Amino acid sequence: MPEGTASDHGGSWDQVVVVENAHHADDRSVEALVSAALGSDRRRLVVLDWTQPAAGADAAVSGHYDEVLATGTRVIRLASLDADDVVALAEQAGALLPVAEVFALLQFTGGQARAIDELLRQSDASEWGMPQRSLRAPVRVSRVVAATLGELPPDARALVEAVAILEEADRRQPARAVHAVQVSEVTDPVTALDAALRSGLLTSLDADDVWIRLCDNMSRRAVLDQIGPAGRAARHERAAQVADDRAAALRHQWHATSLPDDGLADRLVDHAAETAKSGEWAATADLLVLAARATADPDRAGGRLIAAVDAMVGAGDVPRATRHLAELESLRETPLRNAVLGYLAVVRGRPGEATNRLGRAWALVNERRHPDEAAQIAGRQVLHSLAGCRASELVTWADRVVELGAPSSPAAIEARAIRGLGAAVLDGPEGALAEYGRLSASVPHGAVAQRMSMATGWLRLAADQPERAREELESAVPTDFLGGSLRISLWARAWLARAQFTTGDWSTALHTATTGIGLAERSGMTLLLPLLEWTRVQVLTLRGDWAAAEESLRGRSAGREYPIMRVPTALARAAFHEAQADYAAVVRALGVLREEWADEWVSSPGFWPWADVYANALVVTGDLDGADAFLTPHERRAAAAGHASTGARLAYARGRLLGQRGELDAARAEFERSIELLSPLPYPYDRARVHFAYGQTLRRAGRRGAADTVFSTAREGFSALGATTYVERCDRELAAGGVHATRPADRRFDALTPQEEAVATLVADGRSNKEVAAELFLSVKTVQYHLTRVYAKLGVRSRSQLAARWQRDPD
Repeated sequence: MPEGTASDHGGSWDQVVVVENAHHADDRSVEALVSAALGSDRRRLVVLDWTQPAAGADAAVSGHYDEVLATGTRVIRLASLDADDVVALAEQAGALLPVAEVFALLQFTGGQARAIDELLRQSDASEWGMPQRSLRAPVRVSRVVAATLGELPPDARALVEAVAILEEADRRQPARAVHAVQVSEVTDPVTALDAALRSGLLTSLDADDVWIRLCDNMSRRAVLDQIGPAGRAARHERAAQVADDRAAALRHQWHATSLPDDGLADRLVDHAAETAKSGEWAATADLLVLAARATADPDRAGGRLIAAVDAMVGAGDVPRATRHLAELESLRETPLRNAVLGYLAVVRGRPGEATNRLGRAWALVNERRHPDEAAQIAGRQVLHSLAGCRASELVTWADRVVELGAPSSPAAIEARAIRGLGAAVLDGPEGALAEYGRLSASVPHGAVAQRMSMATGWLRLAADQPERAREELESAVPTDFLGGSLRISLWARAWLARAQFTTGDWSTALHTATTGIGLAERSGMTLLLPLLEWTRVQVLTLRGDWAAAEESLRGRSAGREYPIMRVPTALARAAFHEAQADYAAVVRALGVLREEWADEWVSSPGFWPWADVYANALVVTGDLDGADAFLTPHERRAAAAGHASTGARLAYARGRLLGQRGELDAARAEFERSIELLSPLPYPYDRARVHFAYGQTLRRAGRRGAADTVFSTAREGFSALGATTYVERCDRELAAGGVHATRPADRRFDALTPQEEAVATLVADGRSNKEVAAELFLSVKTVQYHLTRVYAKLGVRSRSQLAARWQRDPD
């Protein structure tokens, strides 16, 4: 950079030196750069772009990195790009990327800005979105990999190439070193592995070097390009011979030919049927894609592609499935083609499209002649009903699946795994849990068991068994080494976050929800985003991180038409507004749940805790008759079900209503009943919440001493959870009660009563009388009364004068 002047917020310099890829510099250059940075003869800024060396890298390279790191006065670690960054870069490069391509690019490059930019600029914009297209390595990476391979001993290079071949046939798992040795046929595997690891091209995943992989996706692609088509075919043939897994052998056979081979295609389909029985949808999809490519007849190939896309959706790999959308649309219309398009619409959260596609599929299928196809379509209707929170319809379709298909068919197993959720709504969770217990004993371990664990955990959470729910859901989250489905894993994460929140483990709940949101976004499982966001927004709100909570609410609010999306979205908004004491907004947010579609499942005790929040908001906003009419049927339903936590929550809302009507003894009885119902349950937030409302009711009735005790209990509970929002509200209530409040002797506002001071504090904070009334659980008239007295005592005439006075002398 030419000499001149530059500056930022921290100072100015006479000279700025920026060195890109400084890690490639030789020893003398590194020393010169460090000396230049440390030199005191002039004000000079040296910026080094330095990539951290991989583990096991050459000692000299690592030494330079450590030296530069120790010398630097400021280290800025660059984060990987996200989807929005990629879209912006693509626009600059003149490319309009489909969402699936954005995430494919992020996955391929690890979010490296330079690699993404290079790929965008070296690719033809018209090729993006083509399902047949695979990403190539950036030219720069190809050059580096070629040079590194050229410097390796022959055995080490052969080992690296063998790992690339193994990964090409199965990218979901790293390679076993023993397999790489067999494919490469090296004579001294230990020495070869040592050299390959030191080169940085290979990475060991364990201390014993049993599992190894290429350092990244781009390097693997570059290695495969270096091998060339003929070399890859020969190595795949060798890999097929030594593979100890039939699926792996078939995949290597396909890669060895890459030409139509109906015999191989049939073998791939047969094995895909076996993996589908155990619910290993990702593996099934891989086999069927290869089968479609190996099939000579276009119609048969199309049918196999449809089955492959169906398996991709089942695995939760929506971006990969959507890449084939145009290809599917071009195929002849069949019941299964419409079914898979409907299935894709369900997981993408598009109920209208799903209704049309699945309805058309059901109309076209001949149940008598093709019962397996009919069972598959009915199975998609089960998921459509689940997303629509329609329990009766779900049970009907699930029973239809079982009638049509073989009991051990994948469609029948999945339908039985979901049926219990609907049956629990209609008949109570006990029978459904017992049925799941019997089913779990008869299904194999792995992906099928994952479905059972997820459904069982969901039901246990609804049945007031959050700790057992947590155990089940935690076992349903992993997908590695089980062939499990990301789709099921995301369902499990969403309900696991709720179980963690309910039991007071909010930090873990926030982590579970946040990581789940990232996975859902990358996998295209839009359907589950609101369910995950509900917990995230609620924790952020209760901890007072308003900006993050509001951003989460605002950023993902469009297109939520499925009830399984609308309900948690409404609950998240209600939690946000309730914590701000904006109860009118709570009524608006939850009002949608009073519509007819929500009568069955959404209002069933235990599944969605919203009725008490809504009733409480009605009371605080003054609609007492409306609250009474709303509560009565919910109370009957909870009593009939014998559901403890729902009964407790409704009792707290009833207590609030009775207190507002002046029936203090009856109100106290309801609050005490609520506390008693919650006492054996591990629900700390609910307990603190009930005590807070109880305290407000007592204070409003003039029982300040009793209210002070109850508020202290609420504060203790909220404080233990880290619910700073409500801790602050408790402090305001305690101050307003004035029973144990200590006040400095030299205060200027001694003339104010504790309640006048609480009102004045909130008004000075910019709250309206209505908002102050909601916050302190007072009537608006009472707030106005206190405010008038505050004005008189302080000699101010307006809210602005009060705010100025408060700001000038807050004590």
